[in-house]
Amino acid sequence: MDYRDAGVDVEAGRAFVDQIRNLVHSTFRPEVLGGLGGFGGCFQLPTGYKEPVLVSGTDGVGTKLKIAQILNRHDSVGIDLVAMCVNDVLTSGAEPLFFLDYVATGKLDKEQLTQVVAGIATGCKLAGCALLGGETAEMPGFYQVGEYDLAGFCVGIVEKSQMLDSSQVQVGDVAIALASTGVHSNGISLVRKIVSDGGFAWSDSPDLLGGATIGEAFLQPTRIYVKPVLAARQAGIEIHGMAHITGGGLPENLPRCLGKNQSIRINPKSWQIPATFQWLAEVGAVSDEAMFNTFNMGIGFVLLIPSQQVEQTISFFASQNIPAFAIGEVISGAGTLEGLFS
Repeated sequence: MDYRDAGVDVEAGRAFVDQIRNLVHSTFRPEVLGGLGGFGGCFQLPTGYKEPVLVSGTDGVGTKLKIAQILNRHDSVGIDLVAMCVNDVLTSGAEPLFFLDYVATGKLDKEQLTQVVAGIATGCKLAGCALLGGETAEMPGFYQVGEYDLAGFCVGIVEKSQMLDSSQVQVGDVAIALASTGVHSNGISLVRKIVSDGGFAWSDSPDLLGGATIGEAFLQPTRIYVKPVLAARQAGIEIHGMAHITGGGLPENLPRCLGKNQSIRINPKSWQIPATFQWLAEVGAVSDEAMFNTFNMGIGFVLLIPSQQVEQTISFFASQNIPAFAIGEVISGAGTLEGLFS
């Protein structure tokens, strides 16, 4: 017997690396040293920093992969993978430098996984970081044929004096929400249960979704906020804190960027909840509290800024084609989110 008899095709793995080589190289920044195929990716720190701080983040896509695999559409989940990592790193004020991926599958399908890597490369370009390397593991018996899982890891950099660590947040700062593109990559297990228990097919097109199929609505990739937010800081917008709204929604994530003895008062009527979430709440009979504690409810990222810069900030992000709106303010408190369910 050989390794192929056990279900692992080493030659297919080599051919896959050759097939994605150009995708990886298309993301390279000037600081990348060497090419694809070594035991480690090498990256030279950018010049011009006095006290550079490296910021790292890691994440996955979760059960959204199940929808991609059911629909045999794999071109967007790679964007999700990058987004979940780089948006986290961004909250410290860091610019993502490079990204690495880990792909595990039962049997290597070159066409399927090339779509995945193409999405990862797209996400890296949107974030301005290099796809520095990765790992592909063929694990027969652990994953079924056609199944795969993804994990990602990124490193960013920020000048120590420009790093955000909650100490800059002030009472009176205004919370500016940046719109999401949908559920992003959180709460998908509840989405799948609602779809399954309701007897829906992923190809159905409920009226409330405006012509999109259920599958299309929930495969929308996570928005990457890196370039617009970094550009906003460069344009003179004074950002005191940032929150990436992921699992746990606004109640769990927004207080994480606050300083000591601070809370945020939210005006729940300050934005229109997108139809995707309205549909989930309606057909799944999900309470408002459960919806807000599971989903982003149309808000993917939040900035805390001085009150005098609200109009400037909203106008700036409108110029970047990202809807933005003021949803609340920082008040004295004990690290809570107030007013959401009042």
